[in-house]
Amino acid sequence: MATTPPVAPAQIGILILDDDQATQGALRQVLDAEGWRVRFVPDGRALLAELATGEWSLVIASIALTGLDSSAFLMMKELSSAPVEEGGRVRVLFLIPESGGDAFTKALDQLHMPYVARPFHLHDFLDKVSDLLVEIKAINAPIRQVRYEFGELRKAKKQAGRNTSMFPSRDSAVYTEEELAEYEKQEQEISIQRKKRRKPLTDLGRPLP
Repeated sequence: MATTPPVAPAQIGILILDDDQATQGALRQVLDAEGWRVRFVPDGRALLAELATGEWSLVIASIALTGLDSSAFLMMKELSSAPVEEGGRVRVLFLIPESGGDAFTKALDQLHMPYVARPFHLHDFLDKVSDLLVEIKAINAPIRQVRYEFGELRKAKKQAGRNTSMFPSRDSAVYTEEELAEYEKQEQEISIQRKKRRKPLTDLGRPLP
């Protein structure tokens, strides 16, 4: 008798409202690497139409495009404040402009809504995204674990003589030896850059080169 194949878990959907092409490319690259479904929308009206489908777990939106009193902003505020215990399953992360963003950050702080302010490191950004996805139970554990496990994973990969997933909780994210080496190189460069700064980078936003 034929058996029904198991149903794959729903793919995490991330909706992004931003008009900066450089940021779009960087965000797509880092989010696609996790196997998540990413879609960009041009304005608040399109964002509302997509939210009505109920297909999205996370919204990343430029506050400069939505403002603080638009229909899109009010909808995101309502969605992001819904407790998980009461059916809340969407979270929002706002992008703050590099200049003139003080009024936005003050307002979002008062509303207890998460945001990232430009400039930012992609690894830090991904940490924040994963925390929000963990909050709504879309993923089981924060992605930052890869930093602590990376050395052991690379060692295990060499010993086993086969491909090893950089993020072991995601079976599809398999990396080659060259890709692992490049990742390690990027981590080292970021570490050097941070040590050169007098103050640690506490806000997030536009990807740093």
